Amino acid sequence: MMTLRQLASKPETLPVATSWYLADLGEARGRQELFTKQSPQRLKVLREHALIESAVSSNRIEGVVVDQARIGTIVFGKSRLRDRNEEEVRGYRNALKLIHEQAASLPVSEKAIRELHRLIRGEIGDGGHYKKINSDIIEKYPDGRQRVRSKTVEAARVAESMREMIELWNRSLDERWVHPLISMAAFNLDFLCIHPFRDGNGRVSRLLLLLQCRARGRTKVRD
Repeated sequence: MMTLRQLASKPETLPVATSWYLADLGEARGRQELFTKQSPQRLKVLREHALIESAVSSNRIEGVVVDQARIGTIVFGKSRLRDRNEEEVRGYRNALKLIHEQAASLPVSEKAIRELHRLIRGEIGDGGHYKKINSDIIEKYPDGRQRVRSKTVEAARVAESMREMIELWNRSLDERWVHPLISMAAFNLDFLCIHPFRDGNGRVSRLLLLLQCRARGRTKVRD
């Protein structure tokens, strides 16, 4: 959990290629705003498709799989869900809905992060609660061997680390250490290194990146 700290102490000089990529993204953003005004109906269809793909794919990465024939019902319907996997996919849909509707007024905070986790966990179990025991990322091999691939922050230090990360994120924007997209990547990496929840960290990290992009997209990016 050192990336934002490093940016705070000694902002790095960006490679020339990265600067060009950021310029290209800025240009693409301008074209997107024009497309939004010219083709709102087509954009609505694309948004609905993206909602389905995001909810299903982000969960599939974590081993949460649902019947393909049920996807439309799970994501857009209100019928009774059949199992835990369906609850988590719909919960992810609800988290996406929250971001798309309230991004402009939803700050990146512990409260928001815990709410996103509560939703993607289907609003039951440990949803919205930080992990109570240490949990490192373990890599397992076919022959039965295993090793610690990533050592995460200890459970006792999670709350403190989350507060520091959010404070550094806000400072990075206010003090303009680097381009906001670089700060987003640093935040995402630090979040995954903290690994604050027992389960669902990958899904929350992707939702947070979306939230940050949507929030920055509704305001003037200060380069």
